[in-house]
Amino acid sequence: MKNKTAAKGGFFALFSVASVLFGWHAGGGFATGNQANQFYVVSGLMGILSAALAMLLLSLTVRQAMVMYNSRGLENYKQLFETLFHPYDRLELLFEVFYYIMVLMATSSSIAGAGELLKSTFGLNYYLAVAIVGMILLALTIFGADLVRKASSAMSVLILLCALTIFLCGISAKADVIGGIFSDGLNMSAVPRAVGKAFQYAGFQCACIPTMIGCCSVLGSKKDCARSMWISFVMNTLALCLSVVMLLGWKDVYMAVEGGTTIPTLTICKEMGITPLVWAYNICLFLCFISTGVGAVFGVINRFGEMLALRVRIPNQNVRRIGLALLVIVAAVFVSLAGLTNIIKYGYSYCGYLGIAVVVIPFLTIGVVKNRRFASENQG
Repeated sequence: MKNKTAAKGGFFALFSVASVLFGWHAGGGFATGNQANQFYVVSGLMGILSAALAMLLLSLTVRQAMVMYNSRGLENYKQLFETLFHPYDRLELLFEVFYYIMVLMATSSSIAGAGELLKSTFGLNYYLAVAIVGMILLALTIFGADLVRKASSAMSVLILLCALTIFLCGISAKADVIGGIFSDGLNMSAVPRAVGKAFQYAGFQCACIPTMIGCCSVLGSKKDCARSMWISFVMNTLALCLSVVMLLGWKDVYMAVEGGTTIPTLTICKEMGITPLVWAYNICLFLCFISTGVGAVFGVINRFGEMLALRVRIPNQNVRRIGLALLVIVAAVFVSLAGLTNIIKYGYSYCGYLGIAVVVIPFLTIGVVKNRRFASENQG
């Protein structure tokens, strides 16, 4: 797995790959508050531990996928899942179905959300706003893994700073309510639901794997994969858990506002009445939508962009990338008409169950065994 790029990359290489996963997760994961509300707030205080468990499962699963991909010199996620399921290679088709659905949902929620944000903030026509978002996604995805890593690194720093500011202000404003929730202690009867939600959440977030393996070539060893994922685990867990804590404190407020559960964090920002915070949130949320959309579209480009049949018909790499990106974006616009809440409540939730069976459990069992066996057989 060693390569010169990784050897020279150092911490930036580790952080850049960790940022791709963080960027994928950020938009729906914690910035809007919608996913956090539906998956963790329902479990009360236990939801905080559930969120941490979900991020641990996701990080460990992606780590095994990257190790398997890099160590064997694989070229796309189809080969990765064929390797995972060998000798039952055709089980890879289950991931294909799961992935295509998730890409459409992730991209559609990103485009619709970012477009609506531009419309409400600057008064732009919705279709013009969607076109602008689409062009940004095209620019960030057609030029390959290096640009995705660099863009994700820059956006992740800004997202983390904005998000932490918002969450800490929100927590401080409801410190008494949150203190009361913590003093009540954990409700142990919520454990089964909390654990189930953690696995389900990690399940659908594993749709990031095609994007992650497309960007992990800069990681030169198994240890680098582990370090990168631990960095991502810290970033994602910190942001998601703080989001859940804030939402617990404000639950009665945003639940009482019409439409308040669609983007609970925005409702909270407006209720606090801090104008700079609302602007910071708008910037943060837009970056989150873009980073999630980039991750989703790039995964498709990485899978199909270098297929022999497509290379023969369309020799120009940039033309292939633009065409694939446009196909995904146009399809995603139609899916976005279902609305953000419905996409998460139904699409993400049911895909989560499939992700547990097809990705999480196989990689954390079969994948671990195969990676260890391959490493022992190829030492030196």
